[in-house]
Amino acid sequence: MSTENAVAYQCPCCGAGLGFDPEKQKFACEFCLSEFDEAELASSGAAEAAQKQAADGESYCEQMNLFTCPNCGAEVIADDNTVADFCYYCHNPVVHGGRLSGQLQPHKIVPFRIDREEAQSIFLKWCKRKWFVPTEFKTRTHAAQIRGVYYPFWVTDADASGSADFNATKVRSWRAGDYKYTETKVYDVERAGEIHFEDIVTCALSETDKKMLEGVLPYPSAELVDFSMPYLSGFFAKKRDIERDALSEEVRGRMHTYTQELFRRTISSSYSTLSPSALNVHIKQSHWEYALLPIWVLTYTHKNGRVYTFALNGSTGKIYGELPISYPKLAILAGAVAVPATAILSMIGGVLF
Repeated sequence: MSTENAVAYQCPCCGAGLGFDPEKQKFACEFCLSEFDEAELASSGAAEAAQKQAADGESYCEQMNLFTCPNCGAEVIADDNTVADFCYYCHNPVVHGGRLSGQLQPHKIVPFRIDREEAQSIFLKWCKRKWFVPTEFKTRTHAAQIRGVYYPFWVTDADASGSADFNATKVRSWRAGDYKYTETKVYDVERAGEIHFEDIVTCALSETDKKMLEGVLPYPSAELVDFSMPYLSGFFAKKRDIERDALSEEVRGRMHTYTQELFRRTISSSYSTLSPSALNVHIKQSHWEYALLPIWVLTYTHKNGRVYTFALNGSTGKIYGELPISYPKLAILAGAVAVPATAILSMIGGVLF
């Protein structure tokens, strides 16, 4: 690779490589200990060349290496400052698969706010009291395999007009002498208005990761910033495999659901029952952006071959986790419970017979 194609976000002070520090929210140099925020880095001559090289989708692809796991087929991308040593899914070594191709540069990114050390601590605390997981699952050695990965999402804003009809009732009961009376009044409730949807986040990956990714949502809208290559330094990234056209119906459906709920909230709670009867939503305009969102990922392959995943939202700390079960530990518990139960039954047997 020629030097003209290299990503040149280097320390303006000493020329060493810079990495993004989630705790400080700055780009830090491990050699001279200098720190820079994005504005300072962008104004430096060292970063200017990198930003110019990564100004379009083709340049972005040229700067990113594609790594493929020969065992499970997982693909990750990383910049020249990040070494892909093993697959964070199955922990097998990965191989360099060449340059990324056909993927446009992201528009937005949510930088990592939780660093690796904090992510490991959160994981160890989460699984500390999980008695029936394999012992090796909750060791520091296993926790050290956690990896920071930027996952691809589509972020949608839209302006729409909508209307909704609801069937409502008010029920009143009273007694007069020996009789009980019930009065039911039926109402047609109508609502209409202009709606703005802000930052509807939709996974840009296939079903394999969808459950995990949706499990750590949402992300704070205020954390979205314009994409800049240096944010990727020290982290991996997944390339998207779902384009916006394939998600249009899903996003439209979510807009309909949100609209109906918004209108419902404007209706008095004095009604005894309330049920929707009609809904119309007209999307006037929409704006889509491709974004990378941060997740700390740790996997564990059980003896039965199943892969269990722990994921941590790298901005908010929200957890999604699947726990493996240690069947030997479960058997010990079953035996410990069975012995007293057998003894009690034997005592009862002696008394009765």
